[in-house]
Amino acid sequence: MRKGKVLYKNYYAGTITETDDGEYVFQYDEKYVKDHPDEFITFSMPVRNEPYLDNRLFAFFDGLIPEGWLLDIASANWKINQNDRMGLLLACCQNCIGAVSIVPITDENEE
Repeated sequence: MRKGKVLYKNYYAGTITETDDGEYVFQYDEKYVKDHPDEFITFSMPVRNEPYLDNRLFAFFDGLIPEGWLLDIASANWKINQNDRMGLLLACCQNCIGAVSIVPITDENEE
């Protein structure tokens, strides 16, 4: 299982998870839901307590991953297959342009 903290405007907004079964889960943080009920990360994922589930990486998160020559460089440097979307998300999206960043969660920095 791989996870990342989703930061929105430097606030901890929630967690993106790829399960061992290959499913994807995005869950807004309880405190974020309470304190920022109108500050959704994307129109397609309004703030709510229930998790979002999908068999593919959510389009919004997939859109954060670089494309073209920058994807080629990232994939080669980190030795990540371009089809490993979660791996690329965790490796490339810590300092995205815009309001959303993804910080990998490892055993050492587990929530």
